[in-house]
Amino acid sequence: MVYRIEPDKSRGMRVPVTIYADEKLLAKMMTDRTISQAINVSTLPGIQSHVIVLPDGHEGYGFPVGGVAAMDAEEGMISPGGVGYDINCGVRLLRTNLTEQDVRPRLKDLVTDLFNSIPSGVGSKGAVRLNNSQLDEVLVRGVNWAIDNGYGSENDAEVCEENGQIKNANPNKVSDRARKRGMPQLGSLGSGNHFLEVQKVAEIHDEVAAKKMGIEKDSVTILIHCGSRGFGHQVCSDYLRISEQAQKKYNITLADRELACVPNTSEEGESYRAAMFAALNFAWSNRQMITHWTRKSFERVFKQSESDLDMKLVYDVAHNIAKVEKHKIDGQLKSVVVHRKGATRAFPANREEIPRNYRDIGQPVFIPGSMGTSSWILLGQQNSMDLSFGSTAHGAGRMMSRSKARRDYTEEQVKKSLADKGIFIKSLTRDGVVEEAPQAYKDVDAVVNVSHELGIATKVAKLVPIGVIKG
Repeated sequence: MVYRIEPDKSRGMRVPVTIYADEKLLAKMMTDRTISQAINVSTLPGIQSHVIVLPDGHEGYGFPVGGVAAMDAEEGMISPGGVGYDINCGVRLLRTNLTEQDVRPRLKDLVTDLFNSIPSGVGSKGAVRLNNSQLDEVLVRGVNWAIDNGYGSENDAEVCEENGQIKNANPNKVSDRARKRGMPQLGSLGSGNHFLEVQKVAEIHDEVAAKKMGIEKDSVTILIHCGSRGFGHQVCSDYLRISEQAQKKYNITLADRELACVPNTSEEGESYRAAMFAALNFAWSNRQMITHWTRKSFERVFKQSESDLDMKLVYDVAHNIAKVEKHKIDGQLKSVVVHRKGATRAFPANREEIPRNYRDIGQPVFIPGSMGTSSWILLGQQNSMDLSFGSTAHGAGRMMSRSKARRDYTEEQVKKSLADKGIFIKSLTRDGVVEEAPQAYKDVDAVVNVSHELGIATKVAKLVPIGVIKG
């Protein structure tokens, strides 16, 4: 479960690397650059305690996906590659009072209605046309902009990480190109591993937590997974370039140019954080609008109101994010910049960052699988603070490259294997189906078992898909 690479001075390592995985998951990590990338991260100035690779870890840009690293807030770095291109690619869960029995007869109508009302695909445009000042409001106000414009209620904001609006976002730190890419895309799902799934609750493992979240066995839930679209991608690209250009200025030597970073307190570091926060807010607003259209689809298909269907937001978690938090380092509380690249915050009970409704149990965590396998609701636990800077895995993690999936599978094969499991899928493109074939991903149950057994985030409920929308 726990593997450790001690610091090797000859490789410039400042801290150890800790890998949380079972033997099979570790063996997969050894086939790509996951571990060597984590070792490279351990060489960064100001790195604290250890670099963590979570069980869904796989090769990424600079940092491994499924990687967590904390930098000294005063002396350390902030790295765009340590956050990733899809800033605040996150997951939110909606519950309903419908059962699978209620939904099955209308499943195709429901999935088709959702597919038609939620824009998806590469470069897809949202249903809202923003002008520059409206975009500024989205970038500063996040989910609250969407709610004030009729896309949901205040109750939704209460159950988002950071209440769906992180402070100190600054639209002036965002390039015109990022603005142009983001402006038409608000309220769209995108492509790749982004999805909307209609699921049923197959198993309950923690009755108390499930009840608190309003989750009941056999009820139908909706999982939405998407991020900041082309806006966040451009923010990352812009600041990677700025960081690369600043290496000489700050006399930073890197083990890999993809680790481009700047001092956290530098002008460039402050600017990146303000732009990254703007992308976080864009993503929260984006997921909120998709939530609104999801509720409207259910209303149309089931001819009941959103409140009759009890379509409440359970929680919204963020991946691909860097925030200053206080953590114990060598027995003392210290301010650190925690980079969660393809990782989910998993704070335990009694933390003020958790919504009041969940404060006595801990933070809900969602780990989506592939479209043919289960997803999980977990609960953040105290061990996460001791072992992983309050973090756990964010998904199944890829097992196979997109190009290999395209070579190995056909659209018909994947659709048939899903249909055999009772799963109906709508996708804009053939690639959207084959690249996300269930076989292209690690075993999500194995990833969840590692988290559960380490006690960093423990099992609450298992969800299985019945309807899927892909870009």
